[in-house]
Amino acid sequence: MRLNQTLLLALFCLLVFPSQAIELNSIDISEGKTLKKAQIFNQWGCSGENSSPELSWSEIPIGSKSFAVTMYDPDAPTGSGWWHWLVVNLPANTQGLPANSGVKGGANLPEGASMVNNDFGFKGFGGACPPAGSAPHNYQITVYALDVAHIELPDNATAALAGYNIYQHLLGKATLTAPTNAR
Repeated sequence: MRLNQTLLLALFCLLVFPSQAIELNSIDISEGKTLKKAQIFNQWGCSGENSSPELSWSEIPIGSKSFAVTMYDPDAPTGSGWWHWLVVNLPANTQGLPANSGVKGGANLPEGASMVNNDFGFKGFGGACPPAGSAPHNYQITVYALDVAHIELPDNATAALAGYNIYQHLLGKATLTAPTNAR
């Protein structure tokens, strides 16, 4: 009898509280495929175009009031990874970002959105630039659906502080991972 009650409760939860996974797509990035030259940094010995990828998302969780987007390298030899891009406060009606939205200064972002300093030390997109001779690094591009319209961050916020605030308001997320050792 107890097993039947557990199954009924699980079924009820699935019907009343359906899980809504975000769908994340890009014409520039494919899951498991090497990053293109456009997404490679253009400093520190790397010779790419340093352009943030086009992104689009759908299947938005109910109650989403804003979005955040990040690009993170967990394989960077730092002990804490490397943040390449952090965008917060994307309005709830945003369904994606065109290529090069991460230009310094934020001119290509939707109104109200802002960027947090990346680990290169500037507010903008800093493309992939793994150390010479390293194994491919797995760059994670993630969109987060949040339950607040605006995250308050100081102008000099760190990636860790932004991440903490993102995870305090998380409704759902989706990630594309693209490996590269291109310089």
